[in-house]
Amino acid sequence: MMRQYFEAVAEAVFAALDEAEQATLWLSGEQSDFIRFNHGKVRQAGQVKQCYLTVQLVLGNKHVAQTVTLSHVLDEDQHMLLGVLADLRDALGDVADDPYLLLNTALQSTQRSEASRLPPAEQMVADIVAAAAGADLVGILAAGPVYMGFANSLGQRNWHETASWNFDWSLYSHGDKAVKRGSAGTEWDAAALQTAMAEARAQLALLARPAKTLAPGSYRAYLTPAAVGELVSMLNWGGFSEREMRSKRSSLLKLQAGEVSFSPMLSLSENTAAGLAPAFQAEGFIKPAEVALVREGKYAGSLVSPRTAREFDLPSNGAGAGEGSEALDMAAGDLPMAEALKALGSGLYVSNLWYLNWSDRAAARITGMTRFACFWVEDGQIVAPLNVMRFDDSLFRLLGSELEALTAERELLVDAGSYGGRSSTSQRLPGALLRSLNLVL
Repeated sequence: MMRQYFEAVAEAVFAALDEAEQATLWLSGEQSDFIRFNHGKVRQAGQVKQCYLTVQLVLGNKHVAQTVTLSHVLDEDQHMLLGVLADLRDALGDVADDPYLLLNTALQSTQRSEASRLPPAEQMVADIVAAAAGADLVGILAAGPVYMGFANSLGQRNWHETASWNFDWSLYSHGDKAVKRGSAGTEWDAAALQTAMAEARAQLALLARPAKTLAPGSYRAYLTPAAVGELVSMLNWGGFSEREMRSKRSSLLKLQAGEVSFSPMLSLSENTAAGLAPAFQAEGFIKPAEVALVREGKYAGSLVSPRTAREFDLPSNGAGAGEGSEALDMAAGDLPMAEALKALGSGLYVSNLWYLNWSDRAAARITGMTRFACFWVEDGQIVAPLNVMRFDDSLFRLLGSELEALTAERELLVDAGSYGGRSSTSQRLPGALLRSLNLVL
């Protein structure tokens, strides 16, 4: 239904164009249930239905754009958009030609509309409350359809609509001690939720033990997929961007130059086909099913937006304006996750990291802190929770010489962000066993 509404809005805008004008439309919307939990009970519940439309008017190499909120009342929206078009037409005279403007002129229409496989929000809430009975659960559940669309006056139409859920949650123990988890998907699995909650309860009991403070130094470490996600997310701060590579600001410059390498176990790709993000972007370019970024530790490619493609005379591979990953995929290893503690022996079990930042971007060196359920392990057994520690280390080292194994199982991690709209960015990552991690404080 929303796709047909988008079509009707598009036709009204394009019919009002002058002969020499072109226009593009980018739609982003959702119909989401948001439920907030605290102390294991529902504290706030509501529904958000919103839809934003960005109208871009193009005349030669001049272009201007405006984003508006649609009311879902067709007559009102069509009338409002004709006014927007008139305002944009007036503004065109005040802008200079854009030498790097590149729009898709090859008609590549696509449609991905998946029927919702989610139960009513009330059922999901009931399953969560039952699984968390007796525990101090805090978290936010977001669920429902998200849709995105592109249209241009040349006749191209692209539509993406999926229904998903994302439950960002923690079980609180005391002080600064808690077990944090994230669950997401396109199908609801109450049994899997029960299992995850039981695992979190087991770790919660371990947090009641006296905490251990480690001296600064290097320690063997096992990083859960969530902790690995924090590390590789730093590479998404321009590391995969062709523009940042050309302007010498990328953290992967030395990798691209062949001066350093990651472990042969490490392969990263932008796997749009397996992610939740749409397979098209705001200028109408189609994304390949997969773009190799790192292959067996070596540089394999970058994300190229249309503007970068025009400026540097390169083919675009459908990246958005920020040239960041939206569906990052790391190849699995062969270590069974159930045997991770045994393989670790003695060292750190790191569930989560936070406050990450660059300490030396050119060397891909980062600093950050452990958080939530991190433990000291001896002879393959958790013996004590850890007090918060700071680390400072290079990703070329952690994911290079110090990477001992990756787990055979991977987890789908979906960005829980909802500022302005629910995020569709995801990662599919294994856990990582490291020979050493440098703690500094």
